Amino acid sequence: MTEGLVDLHIHSNFSCDGDFSPEELVRMAQKQKFRAMSIADHDTVEAYPQAIQIGKEWGIEIIPSIEVTTIFDSREFHLLLPFVDWESEAIHYIISKMESSRLEEAQARVQRLKEKGIEITWEEVEEKCGGIPPLGVKIAQIVLDKPESRENPLFARYYEKGGQTFAPYLFYQDYFSEGGVAYVPKKHIRLEEVLKLAPQTGGVPVLSHPGAYFQRTTRDDLAYLKSLGLEGLEVYTSYHSVEEAQIYQALAADFDLVATAGSDFHGRIKPRVSFGQIKEGNYEMVEKLKQRKKQ
Repeated sequence: MTEGLVDLHIHSNFSCDGDFSPEELVRMAQKQKFRAMSIADHDTVEAYPQAIQIGKEWGIEIIPSIEVTTIFDSREFHLLLPFVDWESEAIHYIISKMESSRLEEAQARVQRLKEKGIEITWEEVEEKCGGIPPLGVKIAQIVLDKPESRENPLFARYYEKGGQTFAPYLFYQDYFSEGGVAYVPKKHIRLEEVLKLAPQTGGVPVLSHPGAYFQRTTRDDLAYLKSLGLEGLEVYTSYHSVEEAQIYQALAADFDLVATAGSDFHGRIKPRVSFGQIKEGNYEMVEKLKQRKKQ
């Protein structure tokens, strides 16, 4: 039976920028009559096996996953690994490489902000992130949450009506993107290496939000990544318009990639992304991904 609502890309508070615990997410899924969902946190599998047990208690199938931050062709690409074996040596190797590179990147970003006269310390960032190396948008949120930031004329546009919803992302683009005053070159694990290791993790490699502004995934990109073992493409996502979803649906068909659905729900940091807003996810996607498992 392939019926039932599914979301294959949800973040818990084990992500540095997620707000809700696995139990809270499972309860939300149960209220919305989900059949299955994946908690795919940034570069960590700390939600497992706890999340799976909670899912069983509430009648929701939890598909273990992770969202790995990678570099491909000088761009940041995110890769989901649904059905990952969270105890595998391969996934812990990937996580260890990401922890060190993300920590180095975050500390350098904070230092460059300080050099530009922005009031922030690594100690407060570390405290607010619970020791998890933060992504750029989380650092941006920490800066913008400070009362004194509202008095900084350089930040005025982030507090204007209509801009507050996207403020951490606007800040990221202004300060942390290439050319920004706090830009730090990325040294993350290469996407090619993660795709090579994917079979050893037990996960099925699915490219997250290909149309995201920082990825800009092309047909040529997908042709190459398919040759390296890519098995799925997140077609239905909060990053895509209806037209973009149609484009990537066609590309998924062209390259024999499983089209998947994931909201990329986080909580406060993405206020326009509500839990359960992606309605295209169905259990047939799960069945198709199971058929692509290499282990």
